[in-house]
Amino acid sequence: MATRIDQLAQPKPNLLKFPDRRSVYWLDELPASSNSSTTTFDLTPRWSKLAESKKLSPHFEDNRRSPGWKVSAAALKARPSDRVCALALPRMPAAGWQPDCPLLPTVSVAVRTAKANAWICQLARPRKMHAGMTPLCSSSEISLSVPSLAKPSPRTHLLATPKQDHPQYCSDRPVSWPVAKSALEAVSSERLQVLATPRLRKPLFEGFDPYRVSSAARAATASPRLQELALPPARRCRRR
Repeated sequence: MATRIDQLAQPKPNLLKFPDRRSVYWLDELPASSNSSTTTFDLTPRWSKLAESKKLSPHFEDNRRSPGWKVSAAALKARPSDRVCALALPRMPAAGWQPDCPLLPTVSVAVRTAKANAWICQLARPRKMHAGMTPLCSSSEISLSVPSLAKPSPRTHLLATPKQDHPQYCSDRPVSWPVAKSALEAVSSERLQVLATPRLRKPLFEGFDPYRVSSAARAATASPRLQELALPPARRCRRR
């Protein structure tokens, strides 16, 4: 009997049973030719059951009336009464109702052959808009007289003068500025070169100990100022 590990080690079966569709088959003999142009799939029992059409319930009763029914002989020979005939008449419109104007009215021959007089031609010309007149305002609100040139007062001239910068104002330094000739020809001293050299430290796994305290730091003595700054504030000191 196979153990649990042997059962789990087996490959998962292919439930759809897809055939091998490789482009090259290494067979001793050619496979049988099939008339179908596509690969035939084997459906599982579950898929076959789902593909079946839904059956009617055994409790279903086909007692619904058909949309087309027979008209009785009494209904065919019936004659409406005077009241039914009165109700069947269309409702008349109101006394003052007028039908809507059609979208494409017919133009009479007199209108098509009419000639406009001089006054109609003058009214048909586009109206000239004066300077300073907007489409939202009417001509009655704007005088047709030529506007006179206004002279500003000394106070207006004073307010129109741009504000000057403060005497101690320093503008931003430009992004690119000329470098002095002395700076271009400067030669660094040995001390500057030593200070510019980065400090070499061993990596963490090659002997570097970040927790080691130097002997100078262990022998250092704090100054009176440092001791004063190290004391807590007076408001936090409690008397015992």
